[in-house]
Amino acid sequence: MCLAIPGKILSISRQLDETFQFGTVSFGGIHKEVNLCMVPEAKVNDYVLVHVGVAISVIDEAEAQLTFEYLKQMGEVNELKTGPDPGVSFN
Repeated sequence: MCLAIPGKILSISRQLDETFQFGTVSFGGIHKEVNLCMVPEAKVNDYVLVHVGVAISVIDEAEAQLTFEYLKQMGEVNELKTGPDPGVSFN
């Protein structure tokens, strides 16, 4: 099954032009670099759905939190963990 994981944009770190940009996204405290080219309207503190390293849509915070909680219950968040127990909590 392919899933999109909700995360919060912490920073926009690289920008090649107005639409091709990368940012750091937090997935329950786990930070990953994400391609933001499909969501050029996204800004720092927005929540996005990320699929295979690409943000595919901007969503509201309540939807992001609910989706992330469901994914945690299903055990789908474990793949994001890198290193010793990063302490998954959405906030």
